[in-house]
Amino acid sequence: MKVLMVCLGNICRSPVAEGILRSISDKRNLGIEVESAGTSSFHIGHKHDQRSMANAISHGVDISKGRSRQFEVSDFDDFDRIYAMDSHNYDDIMQLARDVEDESKVKLILNEVNPGENNSVPDPYYGNDGFENVFTLLNEACEKIASEI
Repeated sequence: MKVLMVCLGNICRSPVAEGILRSISDKRNLGIEVESAGTSSFHIGHKHDQRSMANAISHGVDISKGRSRQFEVSDFDDFDRIYAMDSHNYDDIMQLARDVEDESKVKLILNEVNPGENNSVPDPYYGNDGFENVFTLLNEACEKIASEI
């Protein structure tokens, strides 16, 4: 199983989701391959946000080795599931979908916990107070994803 986590810049939310699901998979020997990407090109090649890294490491999740990359159409071929962090990213990914098979791979990550509610993971980039909340939301969603794989 290959899973891709996607947010806007691939420096805050999606790297945390990647790190959490990878950590869960490693602990449980699930064999899930996880990566992350962004829908924008703002931060290609950049390290993940220091605040996200610090918050993740406080929970035992190391995301310090990752670098931002942009979502590509070929990701539909390379991944079984693609999780968007919010509705804007979901829409951007769906615009790149080539067919119904591509579309079927894309989900809003928080719908794993609250099906059909279409809630978004808030973007903590412009403030310092949302990183713990983001980790909590993503941890719950990743636990649910791991339990179903």
